[in-house]
Amino acid sequence: MEPLAHPLRSSLASEQRQVRDLVLEMGEMVDVAIAHATRALVERDVEMASQVITGDAAVNARQAEVHEHCLSVILTQAPVARDLREILGFLHMSDELERMGDHCVNVARIGRNLADLPPLRAPIDLAILSRTVAAQVRDMLNALVGRDIDRAREIAARDDRVDRIYHRIVDDILQLMVADTRDVYAGTQLILVAMNLERIADRVTNLAEDLVFLETGNVEELG
Repeated sequence: MEPLAHPLRSSLASEQRQVRDLVLEMGEMVDVAIAHATRALVERDVEMASQVITGDAAVNARQAEVHEHCLSVILTQAPVARDLREILGFLHMSDELERMGDHCVNVARIGRNLADLPPLRAPIDLAILSRTVAAQVRDMLNALVGRDIDRAREIAARDDRVDRIYHRIVDDILQLMVADTRDVYAGTQLILVAMNLERIADRVTNLAEDLVFLETGNVEELG
């Protein structure tokens, strides 16, 4: 006779799948928010910027669901070893993704504030930074789906490229501000945009570390 599946174990596996799906959904929402916040900034689209800001409530709601599920699993099923690592890993991932959403809101708010002001005297390609960061988010989600820790490590290593783009953009903006004081306000705001995008990439590295911990139980510093 086939052994009967343990009901608690079956329930635990189901809860873990639900938590994982919620985390992935949060990641997809952040991916969209990065693109829309940047587009709103570049195209001076106040309505789209406002949609990013109000849409953050949905990211926060998913985070609350993840916390609720994780707490329920810990209290009712007392997971140990790998199962506990997975729950704790997803819990931390949801926090990182929620903060990424906050960074997107910051970009959208700045875009909304700058919409009616004159642009800088020379173009600044913030879109390339945004695209690079968004690609890291998407790749990290794929690594999470595949439980691919080697891929996660590779994605974390790409943060150096983000840093190079970020510093180049900041240097370009500072040169414009020095050359023409009329660019100081807008330039300062765009530096804040670049900082928020760079912080999203830093949090992708944190997600990579979470995945390594989830899969191996080892704490690795990937930043």
